[in-house]
Amino acid sequence: MDFKDIVQKRRSIRKFTDEKLTEEQLHTILRAGLMAPTGHSQRGWKFIVVTDAAQLEQVSQCKSAGGEFLKGAAAAIVVAYDSSLTDVWIEDASIAAVTMQYQATELGLGSCWSQIRLRTDAEGVLASETLCNQFGLADNWQVECVLGFGYPAIERKLQDEASLKWESVVK
Repeated sequence: MDFKDIVQKRRSIRKFTDEKLTEEQLHTILRAGLMAPTGHSQRGWKFIVVTDAAQLEQVSQCKSAGGEFLKGAAAAIVVAYDSSLTDVWIEDASIAAVTMQYQATELGLGSCWSQIRLRTDAEGVLASETLCNQFGLADNWQVECVLGFGYPAIERKLQDEASLKWESVVK
């Protein structure tokens, strides 16, 4: 599959089959994230792989809304970054996350981003803080997002080439 096809095919998938991912698939996805570019080559990230059903359930509840799909994923990757290293940690973590999502698409897997930074649970506790505590990360760590991965249980149409907003491009 050409990259232009991967970009068109990648859609948020929130419903997954029960099929597990292989270690090779997870390794390939993580490899893509580890190769993502960062400012000044800091690579100050930590990718926490979650495949245990009880932990997936716990991660899915770290914020008040929008993470429910994670409990049905075959795997989740918590994308954390040592925010003391650089002022562009958000960008670095985001680039790595999207790179992993494109890799998953190339492997025939579905994925979805669950935003964590600046999100809270029902009591107002920051989701990033909850996840950092859950996984034993120090105070200088922040979680940008959690990515859910699995085999799609739904079929999404390709992104519509005709609906691209070319008027947003200035030459």
